[in-house]
Amino acid sequence: MTGFWLEHALIDGLVRTGVRIEQEAGSITLVADGPAHPSDTLLSGLTLPGIANGHSHAFHRALRGRTHAQGGDFWAWREQMYAVAAGLDAERYYALATAFYAELLLAGYTAVGEFHYLHRDPTTVMADAVIAAARDAGIRLTLLDTLYRHGGRDENGTALAPSEAQRPFISSIPVWLARHESLVLRGNARRGAAIHSLRAVDPDDVARIVAATGDEPLHAHVSEQPAENAQVVAAFGRSPVALLRDAGALGPRFTAVHATHLTPDDITDLSGSFVCFCPTTERDLGDGIGPARALHDAGATLTIGSDQHVVVDPFDELRALEGHERLATGRRGIFSPLELITAATIDGYRSLGWVGGLAVGAVCDLVTVRTGSPRTAGASLDQLWLAASGADVMDVVVGGERVVTSGAHRLGDVGAALATALATAIGAVLP
Repeated sequence: MTGFWLEHALIDGLVRTGVRIEQEAGSITLVADGPAHPSDTLLSGLTLPGIANGHSHAFHRALRGRTHAQGGDFWAWREQMYAVAAGLDAERYYALATAFYAELLLAGYTAVGEFHYLHRDPTTVMADAVIAAARDAGIRLTLLDTLYRHGGRDENGTALAPSEAQRPFISSIPVWLARHESLVLRGNARRGAAIHSLRAVDPDDVARIVAATGDEPLHAHVSEQPAENAQVVAAFGRSPVALLRDAGALGPRFTAVHATHLTPDDITDLSGSFVCFCPTTERDLGDGIGPARALHDAGATLTIGSDQHVVVDPFDELRALEGHERLATGRRGIFSPLELITAATIDGYRSLGWVGGLAVGAVCDLVTVRTGSPRTAGASLDQLWLAASGADVMDVVVGGERVVTSGAHRLGDVGAALATALATAIGAVLP
């Protein structure tokens, strides 16, 4: 058993001062007001529950700061992403993912949903690299093993053969099922499943994955681009959400990622499911502004992710989730501060198959934010996350282990590690 004493902590929606937490085997066993014990680790600032990054493609980190000069759209950006994927092997991916996951931790993310489709079928070598990277960096991982069968669809909805650049993503159903079953994750890592999109799989494929994956978390890209919707409707006469509904995918284990371009019926259908918004990516790629409040009011549960990692900062994602709604509606306060932080913490954890929060029985994942930085000084503690940035994260605990102390990750200089990994990963691929 180990203990932590929290100067301030967000518990059950309220900020409390002077809170002790005890943990055993990575789970919280006590939450109580009171003084510190002599052996406690003292965490000064405001401690939040662990923050989940619900949607990540770790290898996309290689594109940051390299895709802006030529303009274009989502589809042009995608070609650059393919070039990076083609240059990665397991060793390079391990180095990149380890440094990147350390970056996530420094910013306050304690869990990540890795939407993993960079395979080397029929082996698990690339998945093994991601799993090892998460373990060594110290982040909690849900590996969302992703089915990706087609290269896309044309305007008539016809499935396209994969391009040479897409071949590392492609799996047949039998290969995917065998590989998925062989993935064994323990400790702070667990297995989940993902459907890339209805551009990349067929409805029958979805039904087979739903049947084969039990109660595992199940995620899918949904309606990120209008062209995606048009292609799927041309192919099947229904929206991506309707197809997922009819295949039995929707419900309490399902997360729709992006969900930017939805019909009113789609919004209704997603009641009871999670929806993961990635606002900094959605604005960077010109995806659009999704109907976040309408989904929330219809009964969907919102979470956040950083997707292609043009920004790694959970507080920026939360401000953008609210800010995009303000731009769309002309009103402020579309979401309360508590609704926003709950999306990032407790609800984000549930979407990845974990129990988060500062409560007995939850995993002992903690994020402590400075209260007196140039950004947070003077902010009300119950709104601090709308003033803070990732640079204000001082201490991070995952599974009861301190992985960030006074703003430094246990692996050392993360910037240098990223620079080395990125130079190796993309030096021969991108200018």
